[in-house]
Amino acid sequence: MENQHPYQRLQIQLAELIANTPPGQRLPSEPQLAKELGVSRATLREAMRSFEGQGLIRRRQGKGTFVVQHPRVIESGLEVLESLETLAQRIGLAVHMGECTIAQVGADDTVATGLRVAPGTTVVRVERVILADNRPVAFLVDILPQNVLTPEELSEGFTGSVLDFLLHRGTPQLADSFTEIRAVAASSDIARRLEIQRGDVLLMFQAQLFDAGGNVVDFSHSYFLPGYFRFHVVRRVGTPVRTLEFERQGGGAK
Repeated sequence: MENQHPYQRLQIQLAELIANTPPGQRLPSEPQLAKELGVSRATLREAMRSFEGQGLIRRRQGKGTFVVQHPRVIESGLEVLESLETLAQRIGLAVHMGECTIAQVGADDTVATGLRVAPGTTVVRVERVILADNRPVAFLVDILPQNVLTPEELSEGFTGSVLDFLLHRGTPQLADSFTEIRAVAASSDIARRLEIQRGDVLLMFQAQLFDAGGNVVDFSHSYFLPGYFRFHVVRRVGTPVRTLEFERQGGGAK
C-alpha cells in the first residue's frame, strides 16, 4: 500500500478493523484509534463517516462507536476468473442486479488501447450495480466490441454477469484474463451508484479478457466495496534466477 494516498490506507485499515470486530462490540475510542493509526481526530472522523453511511457502525453520544452490522464477505482466490454471482452462490449469498445501462458508444483513447481498436470505434458499454443484503456492493463496467456482443442480445434474461453470459453462449472461446488491481477513490458518479461518499476508497479491477486467438473481447472496470470482499492469491515459491545461473556455471554451496 506504499503508493496509496494516506486517506485510502486509513479507510482500508478501518474496513479491516470493522470486519474483524463482532457486531455490538465497541471500537476503540476516537483519541485512542487516531493515535494507533497515526492520523488526526478530524481525519479519522471524516473516514468513519463513510462507514456510518454504509450502516456498518453507529455512533452513540457519550458511549462510543459500535459495530452494528457484519456484511457477508465474498472471499475468493484470483487464480481462476469467476463472476461475482458465482462467488456469491458458493457461500449462499443472494445477489442481484440493480441499476443497469447498456449503450453503444465511441471508444475513447483508454478504451481503444484496452480493446486494441481504433479510437472512435463503436463499442458496447454495459454498466450495472450489484446488490447484496439489499445494498449496492459493486459497480461493474464491461466494454466489448460489437462483433462480440450487441445490446439486443442483453435485452432479455440478462442477470448482470457479462462473463457468465459469454460462457453460457459458448462463443467466443474464452482463454485468459490480465487484471490490474488497485485502490481508487470513488468518483461522484460511482459514489452515487454505490450510495457512498465521493472519495471513499474502493477496490478496482481493470481487466482485459482474451479469447483463444489472443483477441481482447472485453475491457472491464470493476469497483468493489472493501468491507464486502476479500481477495487472495496462492503463490508458488520460485528459485532466484541468479542461483540458477550460478548452478549452471558449476557453482554451489560449500
